[in-house]
Amino acid sequence: MIDAQFALVLNLHQPPGNLEGMLQRGDWAAKEILWAIDRIPRALWDYEDVGRVHLSVSGTLLETLADPKFQHDAYGIVDCGSLLWHLQNTRIIQILGTAYYHPVLPLIPAQDWDEQLGRWLGIARHLFNRPEFRGFWPPEMGFCMQLIPTLRRAGYRYVLVDSEHVEAVTPMRWEELRYRPHWARFGGEEIIVVVRDRELSDAQESGLDAGWFIQEVGARTKFCDFPPLVTTATDGDNGGWFRNTSMPNNFWGCFYHDLLERVRSKQSAGIRPAFIDDYLDAHGAEGEVRIRTGAWNTGWHSGTGFVQWTGSGPQREALERVAQVSQAVHAAWSKAAGCGSDDSRLYQLLGDAHWRVLRAETSCNFFWGDAWVQRCNDDLDVACWLLGEAATRF
Repeated sequence: MIDAQFALVLNLHQPPGNLEGMLQRGDWAAKEILWAIDRIPRALWDYEDVGRVHLSVSGTLLETLADPKFQHDAYGIVDCGSLLWHLQNTRIIQILGTAYYHPVLPLIPAQDWDEQLGRWLGIARHLFNRPEFRGFWPPEMGFCMQLIPTLRRAGYRYVLVDSEHVEAVTPMRWEELRYRPHWARFGGEEIIVVVRDRELSDAQESGLDAGWFIQEVGARTKFCDFPPLVTTATDGDNGGWFRNTSMPNNFWGCFYHDLLERVRSKQSAGIRPAFIDDYLDAHGAEGEVRIRTGAWNTGWHSGTGFVQWTGSGPQREALERVAQVSQAVHAAWSKAAGCGSDDSRLYQLLGDAHWRVLRAETSCNFFWGDAWVQRCNDDLDVACWLLGEAATRF
């Protein structure tokens, strides 16, 4: 019998205004998404003894769910206020930190990283009523080693990375590399990295059953001479597998409840759901790794080279413009501070310009092709106008 701990991670994200727009248009998908999110805590209520789920919820989705107007419009579909309350159940749910506007962090200016992380912490501390979040979910699992000092400044203990991009610095076997947390170091800082199993995550996304999962985990961890941590991570509100309203035919009823029943009856071959923090408290991290810059796999893209977000000319041009306008905003902030201005209107203009840049960095603006790239450019256009107004006040 194996003794594997299973960390289930689900990512929840909707770009700014998207869910609101779908709901106003009467798009059936809006109801499916809301039900899929609301289903998560409800599916776990009867399994508080064994169920464990990590959730990453983008700042833009939290903003939508907490908006009184949206709550009013969605009432009768989902009670968003109650949903946010249910997500605070720490017996079954651990919230992971992330970046507010869900950017692919290695693709945006590093000077915006602190603000993306800080804004998410601001809304999450308020809505979830806690001072800190220990684990970090990089949007789209887009990671580079240069992020480590930023994550440590924000107080994170560990970060999730995709198995495709992990390289051993300390010699280790394949199963050690994938099923044990490690240390990664950059710029005098270090952080624990928890490795997402890409193949098991692909199965989780498309549909699996508990029997197959137990057998596959057993085969993958049979040579482990340590307690393995098996981590899967997918979106939790996209695709028919998660949106299906029939419990016997969706992720929760077909797979996860069956697994939990087997855990309760000790028929899961030693596999049991766990929180990553609990595993780290008991077993810590071993060895050092290096993470190649990359993201998780989507569709037919591997995540190497960020082709999903940089594959076309308009995508690359928009990203270059993001960098240029971001630099201009930061330069204006520095100029205002340098001259000791006390003009409140000036700082309001600069703050609004920076907000537009941060929103322009949303990953969906690039992932969904040329049609969505215009959303990025629209925000950058407004940011440039605001900078022009601010320049008249120096």
